[in-house]
Amino acid sequence: MADLLRNGDAEDVGVKLGAFEQQALIHDFSTSASARFNATLNNLSKWLVAGVFVIIFLWRHDTEALWAGSGSILNASLSTVLKRILNQERPVSAIRSDPGMPSAHAQSIFYTVMFCIVSMVQYFGLNGVTAVMSALMFAIGSYLSWLRVSQQLHTISQVAVGAVLGFSFSVFWFWLWDAIVLDAFISHSWIRILVVLGTVAICVSFLLYVFRYWVLERN
Repeated sequence: MADLLRNGDAEDVGVKLGAFEQQALIHDFSTSASARFNATLNNLSKWLVAGVFVIIFLWRHDTEALWAGSGSILNASLSTVLKRILNQERPVSAIRSDPGMPSAHAQSIFYTVMFCIVSMVQYFGLNGVTAVMSALMFAIGSYLSWLRVSQQLHTISQVAVGAVLGFSFSVFWFWLWDAIVLDAFISHSWIRILVVLGTVAICVSFLLYVFRYWVLERN
């Protein structure tokens, strides 16, 4: 009887150990899959944000969208200038050696988030649906920005500063259009020509930059 009990206890222990091992394998697989997903999404984030911006730009196809396009490029240029001035290291300098303050990704993401919110409210008005969609866009932008921290490419402060700068610059750029540029754009043909040609020049320069640093260096 004692031998049977001991054998039964051993079998129970074996079953429990097997269950624990299975749970550990499932947990490790889930963690690994989540890490791979976050890393992939982080690598694709700049293309996703650029794609969303282009879709909204083509959907609107108006002069304010053109103005927003030039603002997005100036916003990215501002981030580059501030990086060189502040010259703050990233959390793991071995991954990326260039300065990390502010996060250019977070700055571009939140500029685009603001552009999407403004476009949606202008076309559909401020109501319950647009309020929920705006909150959802803000949450998605926050998650994509947080990925820069989880991948050890930026500190929390670098991402936070980038997000605030991008959002603030977007607010300022749209205010500048409504308060000053729009009236001049309507009243003077030379202002229209200047805005259009300036925007085209900025966009072409940015596309060349993207091709050089995003495509060629990646390959």
